[in-house]
Amino acid sequence: MTEQKYLARLGKRIKQYRELKGMTQNQLAIRCSFEKANMSRIESGKVNISLLTLRKIGIALDVEGADLLKD
Repeated sequence: MTEQKYLARLGKRIKQYRELKGMTQNQLAIRCSFEKANMSRIESGKVNISLLTLRKIGIALDVEGADLLKD
């Protein structure tokens, strides 16, 4: 799997968990102290996020970061 495809899959999983929690992108971005545009880029797989960013997203979604990384 290419890096770009992996980032896209990660973004898709983040979006799925966000939607399961009934949150908008903006709500998740606020909980993570991100700009909404950054959350959009993360969910679309356009950026390679750091582990600390993944941790913030996991905390905001009440999900283990490892669960977001699972294929």
